Formats: sequence, structure tokens, C-alpha cells
Amino acid sequence: MSMILDMIHPELMVLVPVLYFWGILLKKSLLINNRYIPLLLGGMGIVFAVIYIAAVTPILGARDVLMVLFGAVTQGLLCAGCSVYIHQILKQMQKK
Repeated sequence: MSMILDMIHPELMVLVPVLYFWGILLKKSLLINNRYIPLLLGGMGIVFAVIYIAAVTPILGARDVLMVLFGAVTQGLLCAGCSVYIHQILKQMQKK
């Protein structure tokens, strides 16, 4: 787990608890099937990461756009994966 946390940019670590709480809200919602929650969190993580990375990165050409997209997809999915992992740890610890 520490290896994965080392891969996430420190400024994007805030996405892990944000996505965790979004997952809790989605789970309580009756509109969304539980099996789709990790996919939705992954998409949300990517969108949030795109917003942040695009805001702090100077984009001068197509190469920069591709780098922003690559960084956002990888960082968003890593953050979403960590939030789902934390949820599963807490869920398993509550089992007897």
C-alpha cells in the first residue's frame, strides 16, 4: 500500500478521503447499484484530477494536453483505488 501512496502526488492525496465520502453517499443512494460505485469513483477521481492538473500545468501544445490527460487518469484511478481499498479494510474490520 505504501508503494501506491508514494505514486500519488501529495497535492492530490486530498482526493482519497473526498472519494471515500462520495462512495458512502453513493452507497446510501437507492439510485445506484453498489457494483457501479467503484467505476463512478474512478470517473470522479479522473475528473477531479484533470481539473487540478490542468489548473497548475502550463499547456502549450498537444504534448502538454496528453501529459495532463495521462497524469489525470493515472492519479485519479490511484486515488479512487485507495478510497475503495480503505472502505474494504474498514468493512472487513467490522466483521466478526
